[in-house]
Parts: sequence; structure tokens; C-alpha cells
Amino acid sequence: MGSGQLHQLNEQNWDQEVLQSAQPVLVDFWAEWCGPCLRIAPIVEAIAGEYAGRLKVGKLNVDENPDLASRYGVMSIPTLMVFKNGEPKEFIVGLQPKAALVRRIEAVLQGS
Repeated sequence: MGSGQLHQLNEQNWDQEVLQSAQPVLVDFWAEWCGPCLRIAPIVEAIAGEYAGRLKVGKLNVDENPDLASRYGVMSIPTLMVFKNGEPKEFIVGLQPKAALVRRIEAVLQGS
């Protein structure tokens, strides 16, 4: 499958990349001015690499896509959401250690 790739998500590609994805999707809601977002970014990138072929990983800039952020109730960032079959299954708010993120992602991947 090659190395994991971060997908840049926006209003235009959201339905295709996230809601219609055959694979579960981890979405990182972030903004350039958000310090914790910048600190979690390398963790998100590492997860994208480790889960290539099992999990799609994308980043959504909330400043550029405020409607999507509000549609999913994103009040503070970073917020990570795991979508499966077009539905948000996991909602992780704030800077978390990688082990905690992986545990919650695995729960979605292994769940039905």
C-alpha cells in the first residue's frame, strides 16, 4: 500500500473522501494558530503511516471549512473524529498521547 498519506479535506471533497469512504477515516480538525494542533500533527502523520491500507487519515482546517466543523459539533481543537460507514464513531478532543489515540482508533476498526 505504500506509506500513509494525509488527505487535505474540505467542503468540496468531504462526501467523497469521508462519508463515502470504504475505509474508516480519521479526521483531524485543526487550525494554523492552534498550538496543540501543531503538536498533535506528527502523531496523526505517524498513525497515517502505520495504518496505511486500513485507515484513511485526513486534515480539515476549521478556519477554511467552518460549516463542516459546526455540522459535527467541533467546539475546540484539536478534535479528532473517526468515521466509519459515513458515521462519526469516535470523538477525541484535545491533545492526547499516541497510545490513547491508537486505542480508540483500534476500537472502531475492530468494532462492527
